[in-house]
Amino acid sequence: MTTDKMHMVTGMQRCVWAILLLPYLLTVSLPLDCREEQGSLSRCPSISQEKLLDRVIQHAELIYRVSEESCSLFEEMFIPFPLQLQRNQAGYACITKALPIPSSKGEIQQISNKWLLHSVLMLVQSWIEPLVYLQTSLDHNDAAPEMLLNKTKWVSEKLISLEQGVVVLIKKMLDEGTLTATRSGQGLFQYDVQPEMLESMMRDYTLLSCFKKDAHKMETFLKLLKCRQTDLYNCA
Repeated sequence: MTTDKMHMVTGMQRCVWAILLLPYLLTVSLPLDCREEQGSLSRCPSISQEKLLDRVIQHAELIYRVSEESCSLFEEMFIPFPLQLQRNQAGYACITKALPIPSSKGEIQQISNKWLLHSVLMLVQSWIEPLVYLQTSLDHNDAAPEMLLNKTKWVSEKLISLEQGVVVLIKKMLDEGTLTATRSGQGLFQYDVQPEMLESMMRDYTLLSCFKKDAHKMETFLKLLKCRQTDLYNCA
């Protein structure tokens, strides 16, 4: 191989790695972690409301993007198309189905800013425990690729940071409550100790698929909230 070709291959490899690491690099440059060593939420209150909302939105965007990548990777590795159809036809219910979260476009447009924020917080908190279970389940799956493990672990960690940011945002925008994060969504998720292999795989796939949908809702609600701050009457 000539020197020029070697340089070209190396350059292409660098581009691939840059694309793969982009979400992580962006997160490093836009930190949202509000929690100090003692566990108090004291760093985010020093950020302006506008900048905090922007950071929360960017965090939600990244979480949705990586969850989408994780779901696609899981499908490619473990779920043949007939099983994907079977899952859709079987009507697996998402764990957040029972939450009072608006779903239709009309409902979302009509709810208040307060309810938008609390809906995001409910969704975030309801997924913290299931994502820990998912990570444990994938850790025990010898066939799970390292990239999938890293992506789900990253999402699980960043979801906690998002929770902290939303809690402070609620305090700033609504002036209610103290800066604490109490997870009212715990207990929604039930799981078996040792499920069958196929059942376990379909459960993990359902969790990933449902989380991807809810992550998109979080992003949508936050962007609508941002729009209402600047152009109240033209937010679609």
